[in-house]
Amino acid sequence: MEKGITPASEGIIDKSWNVVGQTYTPKLLSNNAFVWHAHIPADSFVPPHIHPTQDEWINVLTGNLEIEFLGDVHKAGPGDLVRMPMGEAHGIFNRSGSEATCVFGVAPARKLFDLFTKLDGVTDPDELVRISAMHEVDFLPPPAEA
Repeated sequence: MEKGITPASEGIIDKSWNVVGQTYTPKLLSNNAFVWHAHIPADSFVPPHIHPTQDEWINVLTGNLEIEFLGDVHKAGPGDLVRMPMGEAHGIFNRSGSEATCVFGVAPARKLFDLFTKLDGVTDPDELVRISAMHEVDFLPPPAEA
């Protein structure tokens, strides 16, 4: 990791990604960790998925999120730190009616930086799942309709 400060208004590259309708700005990348800032619009979400090779965490800065993991829905607000261990399915939902901002991180970095580069602007759900599977993120199938 290089020493220094990444200003709030900048990332480590001159690009932010549009991933599932959210804006991700990469802030740190090393072999040990990948960190990004996220703007999560109202009513947007990351469908339930699994990182089989990474621990993930979210530090909520503004707004409120609902995190589905451990078989339940957990609410997270400003200042909360959400820990999602590798191999545990989790989904991230903004049902609050207003934007949320967060700092996300995964450790080790693995292939997520490359995944976000490939997913930038992808809108087709099947393509999102296909590309994600090639980068060590497995999306769960939607629940069967009753």
